[in-house]
Amino acid sequence: MTPKRKRTANNTPYPLSAARALALDAQGLATPPDGAVGPDSIYNTIERIGWLQIDTLQMVRRSQYLTLWSRLGKYDPEHLDGLLSGDAESGQGRRLFEYWRHAACMIPLDDYRYSLPTQRAYREGRTGWYRGWIDEPGNRDLVQVVLEHIRDHGASRSSDFERDGVKRGSWWDWKPAKRALEALYNQGDVMVASRVNFQRVYDLKERVLPEWVSRDEPTEEDATRWSLEKSIRRLGICDPRGVADYVKIKRTRAKPVIDEMIADGTIELVPVQQSSDATGSLAVHREDIVKLDAAADGALEPSHVTFLNPFDNLFWARDRDEQFWGFNQILEAYKREPDRIWGYYSLPILFRDRLVGRFDPKLERQTGVLRVKKLHLEPGVKPEDDMVASIAGSMRDFLAFHDASDLVIEHSNPSDFGTKLLAAM
Repeated sequence: MTPKRKRTANNTPYPLSAARALALDAQGLATPPDGAVGPDSIYNTIERIGWLQIDTLQMVRRSQYLTLWSRLGKYDPEHLDGLLSGDAESGQGRRLFEYWRHAACMIPLDDYRYSLPTQRAYREGRTGWYRGWIDEPGNRDLVQVVLEHIRDHGASRSSDFERDGVKRGSWWDWKPAKRALEALYNQGDVMVASRVNFQRVYDLKERVLPEWVSRDEPTEEDATRWSLEKSIRRLGICDPRGVADYVKIKRTRAKPVIDEMIADGTIELVPVQQSSDATGSLAVHREDIVKLDAAADGALEPSHVTFLNPFDNLFWARDRDEQFWGFNQILEAYKREPDRIWGYYSLPILFRDRLVGRFDPKLERQTGVLRVKKLHLEPGVKPEDDMVASIAGSMRDFLAFHDASDLVIEHSNPSDFGTKLLAAM
């Protein structure tokens, strides 16, 4: 039973600071890392945030590695790779798999069975680009040819088909073969066994999926509810509509399930003072009410200082960056350079419970220089000494994580922030 809250009786709103604290705590971003980091702590962090988004951009380390660094500090990225591949070097068996959640993600194998309804929907042509593509002439045969190639030749990359030049009639080439691999992956016939230079290596499901993993398929309804309940726990607190964003379920599809969870008490709506003259109702899982009370009483005060990547889980609930932090998180990599304000791959700076600035880094791997092309503090934030010292400590760890030995700041706003940061390094 959820304990009664003192704010329930008189409908006193929770302060916005309590909402921020709960959100950060749910994401493992409230307190600094403590102790050595190995495969277990990496896995536990992924379990805590639910799933880990994978992305190709690499001005610095890719997003999946940065999301973990933000919570754990410096660690060995090969441990993460080993949790996916099951390599002996990781000291552990395979514990993660790749599939779709918020986007392409690494997911604990304990959750594998909840991907089965999505795989079935792909097989039955009820979702995605697969619906039209599979019915085009020759494509069903192509999928079978690619599957048999993997069965006979072992784990394969898309580039293996291009290089081998295997053909099935006149229509075989690399692009359709890659599509066939993606179709087989989406419908669950093949899985990502590992990655080589970031390229997926596919193998048959029966050769990748450990025996201990449950294959019991839930209904689509049960899988949707499970995904949404897991999402609200990982978000901590958010607008009820934003729960769906964490797992990328359409809000219209999620709404009746969210309403059901509110009706049965799984999710509670609590008043939060979002500004001096506005109070709104936010969603909290009933198991997290105690933590929200603790945050309101000052017993949960975020103290972590770190940098976040544009794909960090903290930003997955749409508009929560503005609502909670007054911060517009935006990825400008796909804008024309003259249209960029913050930079190509800008990283937000988390200082305790505030997002105080951002910087646009580029790692020069040959020279070991981390070049910050733009460094900004948010409007109204001043480069106080204690904040600069804390950010400098995080920057030293960031450099070490990238095997970088030097920091260059090309532009700083305000200018004394960059000067102070370099002096504190």
